[in-house]
Amino acid sequence: MTAAETAVETIQREMTAFARRARASAGRMHPELSLVSYTLLGHLEERDGCRATDLAAHYALDKSTVSRQVAALERAGLIERRHDPEDHRVQVLHLTDAGREILAQVTSSRRTAFRERLADWPEEDLVRFAAYLERYNAGTAGTGTD
Repeated sequence: MTAAETAVETIQREMTAFARRARASAGRMHPELSLVSYTLLGHLEERDGCRATDLAAHYALDKSTVSRQVAALERAGLIERRHDPEDHRVQVLHLTDAGREILAQVTSSRRTAFRERLADWPEEDLVRFAAYLERYNAGTAGTGTD
């Protein structure tokens, strides 16, 4: 196996471990907010609302999966549907005040956890790691592959 092949295997293994930890820690941050729900709320906040079909396309998810997640977030009072002012046939999802509050709490907790985990890293390593993650995610955006 070449050094590059070994590195790719290591990256895959470590990214899988990272994803497992992220899913597990999401429940500890807020028991009613899964990692998927947190991600969807974050996207809605960033975009100041969007359609469910936009969420499905952005995350390369099946529309029925997004529909179930959206329904659960609506039942929890974290998001609401509003008619698009430009096209009343279209419903746009927006965070409620409760959704913004929970998202802010979980985001703060996640940032604290990351800061603690990375506290011993030199600044140049943090900057390099952040750039690598951005590069990796930019290369996979919208492909549905991780």
